[in-house]
Amino acid sequence: MTARAQANGATRLVEATGPTDPVDAYVAELRGALHGPPRATARLVEEVRGGLTDTAEAHTHAGASYEDAVRRAVREFGTPAELAPACQRELTIAQARHTARSVVLAAPLLLACWYALLTTGTGQDGLLPRTAQSLAAVAGGAALLAATALAATGPLARHVPTPRRLPLLVAWTGTTASVSMALASVSLAVAAFMTAAWPLIALACALAAASHALTAPSARACRRCARLPV
Repeated sequence: MTARAQANGATRLVEATGPTDPVDAYVAELRGALHGPPRATARLVEEVRGGLTDTAEAHTHAGASYEDAVRRAVREFGTPAELAPACQRELTIAQARHTARSVVLAAPLLLACWYALLTTGTGQDGLLPRTAQSLAAVAGGAALLAATALAATGPLARHVPTPRRLPLLVAWTGTTASVSMALASVSLAVAAFMTAAWPLIALACALAAASHALTAPSARACRRCARLPV
C-alpha cells in the first residue's frame, strides 16, 4: 500500500471515528431530550452551551486539560438527563403560551364564522344557526381560558407559581378550538350552497380551515409537552 493510500485511509478513519467535542455531545444529548417551540428550544440550548463553555474555560485557565475541564463543568451543571426536566418545564410553558396566543388570535375568527352562519338565511331555528351559537360559545370560552393562561404564565408568574396542570389545560383548550374551526369549515361549506352570499361564506370557510391548520399542530405539540416529566 502506498503512502498516499495509507494517508487517505487514515483520513477516512478519523472522519468516521474522530473525536467528538464533549460540549457538542452534551448539547446534542440535551437537545434530543427536549420538546418545545423550535426558537425557544434553540435559544435555551445555546444558553446551556454558553454556560458550559464558559465554565470549562474557567477550569482550563486554572490549569486543567480541556477534557477534564469539561468533566468538571458537567459535574457543576449536571448531566443532560439531570438538566432536562428543568429545561423541559420552561419549554412546556413556552409551548403553552404559543398555543394560548394562537387561540386568542383564532377566537375572533370563530365569532366571525358565527355571524356568517347567522346571515345565511337558513332560519333562526335551523341546524346552522344552532351550530353558529355553539361556535360562539366555544370561541368565548377558549379565548377567556387562553387569555388567563397568558396572564398566569406572563407577568403573574413573577409573583404566583404557574399551576402545574395549566399547560395541559391550554393544550385541550387549543384542541377544542381547533376542532371547532374544523366544524366551522364544514358548516360554512354547507352554508355556501344555501345562500346567495356564497362568495363571502366561502372566504370565511377558507379562513376557518387555515386557522385550524395553524392551531391544531400547536395544540398537539402542547399536549405532548404537557405529558412529559418535568
